[in-house]
Amino acid sequence: MKTTDLAGLTATTPKTDDQHGSEKPTIRVKELSERDRRRLLMHFLALDDSDRLLRFGTVLPDELVTRYVQMLDFSRDTIFGVYDDNLRLVGVGHIAFAPREALPTLSEATSKARIAEFGVSVSATARGQGIGSRLFERAAIHCRNEDVDTLYMHCLSSNQTMIHIAAKAGMEIHRDYGEADAYLKLTPANPGTMLAEAMEEQFASFDYTIKANAKAAAKLLKKLPGMKKG
Repeated sequence: MKTTDLAGLTATTPKTDDQHGSEKPTIRVKELSERDRRRLLMHFLALDDSDRLLRFGTVLPDELVTRYVQMLDFSRDTIFGVYDDNLRLVGVGHIAFAPREALPTLSEATSKARIAEFGVSVSATARGQGIGSRLFERAAIHCRNEDVDTLYMHCLSSNQTMIHIAAKAGMEIHRDYGEADAYLKLTPANPGTMLAEAMEEQFASFDYTIKANAKAAAKLLKKLPGMKKG
């Protein structure tokens, strides 16, 4: 089984677009908490039927999407998000931790007590920027730091984005009856992974604060006499 070291993938500098010679904005991945539940709901409800099929394996109606978000347990699982300048969640990565016995096909792949399953969704307006890959990279480092060495993904075989992310990370992919399973063996945590995750969270929190302050300032300016409302 192939192992991978994802300690150095939390880049802090913009990447260059070779085709256009322009710089893409840095993608900051922030760990979400209970206070983000409303924005999570807005993100998932904005997914159309095809996106819901790819994310959940079935086309969930709004009522079940709402119930799913209401049942998210932030103390058990870890959820990451990418915010745009308007503080809308445009990318969400969900790590669900479970005892290794919960997935018998993977129980022999690890000696650890837990395994982790990763799911990701990216808003239609934010695709092509590498958000899904960045969420996966952050998830992998977090799993290593949580003493989990097996990261699992389950998706429809038609979900080429997820399969591309899995293949890019060196995951072993199995396809059966229109579905695909992939898992990745992670190397143990080290001081570099601990530092990388701590720095990424600090940068992401700082980025969120800047965006929140900018949004608040813009809202205040619109209320001032003589300012146009838009």
